[in-house]
Amino acid sequence: MIPLKKQFVQYLENHRYDLLKKWEKQIILSTKDPFKGQVWKNGNDMIQLLVEALMTDSESVDEFIRPFAYKVAEERVHASVNIGDFVYNVNIARSEIYKDLHNVFHSWDDLQTALNTINYVFDKFLYFAVSHYTDIKDKIIRQKQDYIDTTHDDRLSLLGQMTSSFVHEFRNPLTSIHGFIQLLKAEYPNLPYLDIITGELEQLRFRISQFLLLSKKQIADTEWSEISLNLLIEEIMSFLFPRILEVNVKVEEHLQANLQFKGYKEEIRQVIINIVFNAIDVLSGNSSDPIIIIRAYEHHDSITLSIANNGPKIPSELQNTIFDPFVTTKKTGTGLGLYVCKEIIEKHSGTLTCESNEDWTIFHITLPSIK
Repeated sequence: MIPLKKQFVQYLENHRYDLLKKWEKQIILSTKDPFKGQVWKNGNDMIQLLVEALMTDSESVDEFIRPFAYKVAEERVHASVNIGDFVYNVNIARSEIYKDLHNVFHSWDDLQTALNTINYVFDKFLYFAVSHYTDIKDKIIRQKQDYIDTTHDDRLSLLGQMTSSFVHEFRNPLTSIHGFIQLLKAEYPNLPYLDIITGELEQLRFRISQFLLLSKKQIADTEWSEISLNLLIEEIMSFLFPRILEVNVKVEEHLQANLQFKGYKEEIRQVIINIVFNAIDVLSGNSSDPIIIIRAYEHHDSITLSIANNGPKIPSELQNTIFDPFVTTKKTGTGLGLYVCKEIIEKHSGTLTCESNEDWTIFHITLPSIK
């Protein structure tokens, strides 16, 4: 060993106890740390690591540093400590070793060489320890996220099964009621309230369709076909007219002529009804000139449909999650309507987005047009 290294090793050996005591008094250590009994030993091992680095070829130093750094990092993970506290404690040890070196090395070159050795060992130790700590933490986070995702998917799957069973049982008597209403209309065409009952039944059928789609089952009476968006919106406005009249909402339509696309008509109908119905619903409490503006146009190979209303702004914290299941701004809402809408549009190779400010809330739907 060259004299400089021998001198440095001798200094560390002679002052080991004092260095550890000074370090121990300054470190940040929780009383709940399960490894607090290891602190002195780890500090002592760190000094020994520095001694071994001085006595070993520089190419072999990492072989000593890495396993010790990994061990300490795993302890810090299990102790659930702040990584910043750990880095601080390590640098306190480095500073204590620095303090009296000027009394050991009188030559600046020798002092600089000693400082370089200390810095290399401590920097490498921190690099290995923090990297390993981060890798373990990331793995734990991934495992927790995977568990959350799996649990969430299981809940949705169970909900889908329950919904499908319930809705099918509910749909059968509803179909019978609808049939008897048609018979009454035929026999007693002037009987009052039949149109109102029919409208309410249609609303129920619409909600049932939502739940059926949520359970991943397609509506039985749909088929893939060419659809005229203009005619579809006309049908929807006729269907919603009683509700529009009730709330006294003004509806403006700005539709480019002859907009055609392919898809499941009943599903797209459900999406548009849901969005317009939601707009009417939020405007029902807005007395200052409630208005819905529907625009549709073709650009390149896509049709864009925008449905805007001047109701209250959707809270900023909800705008990024408005299409997630069980997220709703309504007191009695299920939080499934917009989730189902997005599923339908994406199944049709389109997009559904929302923007909301103090003046307007706008839903944008894009769908591939017929080429």
